[in-house]
Amino acid sequence: MRGEAFANASYRLYAEQARREGLPSVARLFERTADTELNEHFPTTARLSGQVKGDAANLRDAIAGERYESRQMYPGFAREAESAGETTAADRFREIAGDEAKHARAFNTALRVVESRSRIGRVPAAPSVRPVEVPAGPPMVRAQRTRENLDTALHGEALAYAKYRLYGQHAARPDVARLFKGTGEVELHEHLPESARLAGLVGTTHENLTKAIAGERYESQTMYPTFAERARAAGDTEAARAFEHNAKDEARHARSFEKARDRLSES
Repeated sequence: MRGEAFANASYRLYAEQARREGLPSVARLFERTADTELNEHFPTTARLSGQVKGDAANLRDAIAGERYESRQMYPGFAREAESAGETTAADRFREIAGDEAKHARAFNTALRVVESRSRIGRVPAAPSVRPVEVPAGPPMVRAQRTRENLDTALHGEALAYAKYRLYGQHAARPDVARLFKGTGEVELHEHLPESARLAGLVGTTHENLTKAIAGERYESQTMYPTFAERARAAGDTEAARAFEHNAKDEARHARSFEKARDRLSES
């Protein structure tokens, strides 16, 4: 789930870069692939793992995640970045921690409303989103530990977006659905891009295609076949079939990205 969520988020950033370079067909390829990861692979895996439950349980999951990020993960990342002299990264980690604390409080308020038999109070409105652009560029940090923390943050924000989107789609209450979806948009369009800029996630389109090919090859040749083998050995045949299906999709994605890179190299 983390891998599919991160692929969706990174491919959308790569699509934006392709458009900046005047490569609309490559941008559409990245977006189509991102849609498959988000709308097919991620929900299938989420269903098999029992990720989505009722509104109350989904809110509790979100609260736990946001509290961990706001109280432990991001403050810890900030301290480590500051000790390495990475003040810009430290400031950004602290800023995101503050946002995640607000998200936790909003989800907690929503949980009280959902669990109140008399439905006292209101579910908070979704937070506003300030989209952040991520142009191609090198990493803005040098410390290895900070780079590793940024990678953790990127995968975490991508996963939060995908989960909250799914929770919103399955929410029983429209106001809870709006809160989940809006919070997810902040994770995808603000927090993830802020970390992506610091990490130098986006390169030239040729570089982005090369990274995408490597990722899809790994998933199609190693990761999903291994998962399928383990699932079959455990008697989880439905999961095994899903992993095998995903492996075939990822192999097709790798071939499509290879063709796009070849055309780009020839032009």
